[in-house]
Formats: sequence, C-alpha cells, structure tokens
Amino acid sequence: MPNTIAFNSSYPSIEESDALYARALDLIPAQTQTLAKGPGQYVRGVAPKFADHAIGAHLYDVDGNAFIDYNMGIGPISLGYAYEAVDSAIREQLARGITYSLVHPLEVELAEMLRDIIPNAEMVRYSKSGNDVTSAAVRLARAYTGRDTVLCCGYHGWHDWYISTTDRNRGIPSAVQNLTYTVAYNDIQSVIDSLDEDTACVILEPVVFDPPEKNFLHELKDACERNGTLLIFDEMWTGFRLALGGAQEYFGIKADLACFSKAIANGMPLSVLTGRRDIMQLCAEDVFFYTTFGGEALSLAAAKATITEMREKNVQEHFFQLGTRLRDGLNAITAELGMPGVQCKGFPPRTIVTFDPATANPLLQKSFVQQEMIKRGILWSGFHTISYSHTEADIEYTLRAYREVLPLLRSALANDSLDAELRGEPVEPVFRRTSNFHTKARRSK
Repeated sequence: MPNTIAFNSSYPSIEESDALYARALDLIPAQTQTLAKGPGQYVRGVAPKFADHAIGAHLYDVDGNAFIDYNMGIGPISLGYAYEAVDSAIREQLARGITYSLVHPLEVELAEMLRDIIPNAEMVRYSKSGNDVTSAAVRLARAYTGRDTVLCCGYHGWHDWYISTTDRNRGIPSAVQNLTYTVAYNDIQSVIDSLDEDTACVILEPVVFDPPEKNFLHELKDACERNGTLLIFDEMWTGFRLALGGAQEYFGIKADLACFSKAIANGMPLSVLTGRRDIMQLCAEDVFFYTTFGGEALSLAAAKATITEMREKNVQEHFFQLGTRLRDGLNAITAELGMPGVQCKGFPPRTIVTFDPATANPLLQKSFVQQEMIKRGILWSGFHTISYSHTEADIEYTLRAYREVLPLLRSALANDSLDAELRGEPVEPVFRRTSNFHTKARRSK
C-alpha cells in the first residue's frame, strides 16, 4: 500500500520513481530541468523522484504515495494544483487557440490589470521564464544609461551576465564575467563602494528570507538615483506573494524596473517585465526583446484568472495567516525542545528552516529531517511555500510531524548517529546561497 499523509510505519516505496530515474540517467543531464526539484535535492533511497499528479496542496508520486507539498512547483503554484478557476480559463482559451499570427486581446487586458496593481508598471512586456525578463531588464538598463557594469544581489537565472558570478561559470567569456559583480544584502556600504560612473544597474531580490534592515531598500534607491544607476527588483518570489503588487507595494518603494514570474499564472509559463515608460519604451525600436511565445494565450488567460482570484479572495492574507502559524509554531517547538540551532525564518508566504553548522553538518541535519518528514507524508526540502490551497489542517498536521521528528534529530545529534540513521545519500549542495551573496565583490576603484 502506498503511504498516505499520516504517521506511516514505513518509508514510502519508490520503485517506479527509481525505474524512471534509471531511464533518465544517460538521457537527461542531472536528470532534471530544474536543480531545485532534481534528485540531488532529496535523500536518495527514501524520497520520490517523479510526480504523477497533484491536487490542491497535495502531490502524488508515480508510486501512489501522497504528500503535503511545501515546494509548490518551486514557486509557481500560488493558488493550488488543478485550481478550477484557472484551469477553466485555460480550457476555455484552449478551445479558441494557443498562439496566433496576430496580437491577441489578452496581451492588452493583462497589461492593464498589471498596470493597476503593480507600482510603477507604466509599460509591460511578456516572456516565458524569469531569467528572460531579468536579462531583458539588464539590457534595457545598459541601453538607457549607456553604461556596462551590473551589480547584483540574489539569484537571477542562468544567463551569462549573472551566472558568471557563481561557481557554474564555465562557457562564459571572461569579458562578460568582468562586467557583473555582487553586493551584500543589508550592507548599503558595499553598494556605495561598488557604484561608479560605469554602473548601469543594481538588480536584486528585494527580500529573500532576511528582512531589510536600517531602511536598506530605500537607502539603496537613493544611492542608485545619486549615481544615475537604475534599480531593478527581481520579484520572482516576492511578486504576488508579499502583496498583490509585490515588494514594491509591501515596502512602499518604486524600482525603475521590476521582473515577475512564478506565482503570476499558477503554474503556467509566463514572466513579465514592468517599469518606467521612458525606459521600457526602448523595447519598441532600440532594444530587441521579442519572442514568438510572449503572447501565448493559455498563460495569459491563466494569469488573468489567477490575479482575479487573488484580488477577490485576498489570497495574500491567507499566505500570511498560515505561514505565520507554521513559522511561529515550528519555532515554539524548537524552543520547547531546547534546540536553538534549528530555526524557521522569513516572511510568512515563504520561509526556510535553517540548521546551525556548529551543531553538525547542516546538510546532514536537513537530510535527516527531510527523510522523516517524507515518511510522514510531507514533501519537504527545507522551505515552506504557502499556497491558497494549504489548509489549517495541513499546518496543524505539519506541526505535529515536526513535534515527532525534531526529537529524533535531537537524539541523533546527541548520540552522534546522524550519518548512521540516514537511509540514503544526503541532500547535495547547490551553488545558490540563502545569505551572504557577496561572493564576487567589485574590483577596487
């Protein structure tokens, strides 16, 4: 019998997952299209590798095991899997066509909707993935300012200008690598020290898990304006989660350009670049940013339906209520157990569980907790991405699972048996960090 969302006596059977994995080994590099959902991010030998279907906030793997999902497609599922209002809009549009030889009215209708809810969204351009629009924003900034250098903070996709700052930078010419540098979040001085007459833009995730301190975002905006540098918000995670208008609305600040994807269309592939008219207008003739599938109508219909649901049902309030209950409830449990090395932090719509490296290898601790949460029917990789379909019952069950799993972690740490109690290969590190993004500081002036 497959495992259910319950305190199961056995770890899930993953025979079908393993069979598909074996077929993928020599066919798909890393066996995944997205590192965050790939086999390396789960305990091999315990965790499922392939999904079959999902409904609401629950996912079912190819072996029939059921899980509460806290990854939600690595962010795009904001309302829930198979959410009827969105799926109905997709089906209705599908009957009328997907991609056309002329511009479709949905392109205008969604742009008007976005203009009304996103601060400073004076013009709009669509694409398919987040890195498309972050790269377009950088190109626009360079064109508008006549400058070349980019400062970044956070994760911005796979294109050359950004990925050259990471340890996966092979294949990128050194001339390109020498144009992008990183600054530290909440360290305004690292930005000021890096800004010069050739800095086209600062692009950053306005918040990841640590909140802005000492008015950081507003100070950043002021520093950019003084230097003639554009400020770009990468709102892949904050957009439509922190507030309907994203971080710009939540923190009361306007970026020159802002990039969105993930939560906008409840799983359909769509990304959006928004910003000041005088900058965006360069896309008309001077800057080339066009794509055949930018006006693909199924995703546009899904986005309209998603945003309509969010507006009418105050979805962001749901994110905050359940996310706060889960974050604070978990921290209360760790405090009660005397485990200060395990903490849940971040804004309620998306939080992360961290492990103190002074206690033991954080990846081993994470792997052990993941292994035990999966046994109990929770698909867990250290994050809580809340959707509108998560329920109070899901949160209460998850806290009950933590209350059972964390004492097991405490015991394994006390007995120095963490390695021995892992039933498979531990979670692998990826280049992405959740703090200390200052990995390629600007050269000295």
